[in-house]
Amino acid sequence: MIRLQVIDDEPAILKAIQRLLRQEDWQVDTFSDPQDALQALTGASYNLILCDLRMPQLDGITYLQFARQRQPGAMRLLFSGNGDRESLVQAINQAQVQRFISKPWDDYELLETLRSCLQLQQLQMEQQRLLLQVQQQQDQLQRQQQALQEMQRRHPQLFSLTRAEDGSILLEEHPG
Repeated sequence: MIRLQVIDDEPAILKAIQRLLRQEDWQVDTFSDPQDALQALTGASYNLILCDLRMPQLDGITYLQFARQRQPGAMRLLFSGNGDRESLVQAINQAQVQRFISKPWDDYELLETLRSCLQLQQLQMEQQRLLLQVQQQQDQLQRQQQALQEMQRRHPQLFSLTRAEDGSILLEEHPG
């Protein structure tokens, strides 16, 4: 199941997001205290973390940096009513935030943003799975090639062919 973590110091914002996301088949954990949200990161695995930029206890960029350390695979989004350029650059560079969402948000745009981020995450996970599969197959192929080379070294007669003038393979009978 897809699990989201939403952190904002305003309870009304958290309730609005919960109402909006009720239509989705996602588990949404909301937190008004970033410290509680940090503790939840150790007990739950999140696909996406949406955090407010300006909070009295801890700013969103710092929170998302901690979240990135604890759950590097989670998509990280930041939202704020007053996002300046410097904060955006800092969020992207330090917390590797995928998206910035302005407050107030348009419900449709927020939903589509969350959906597209989750879809991107699924694609990244599939890419990692396929990359691991290719690496395992390459390792297996390399082991097989080494075994074949060893067999050629030990039994060269198995790999030597005698050809006729027309290129056909001649089978020789060896006296037994």
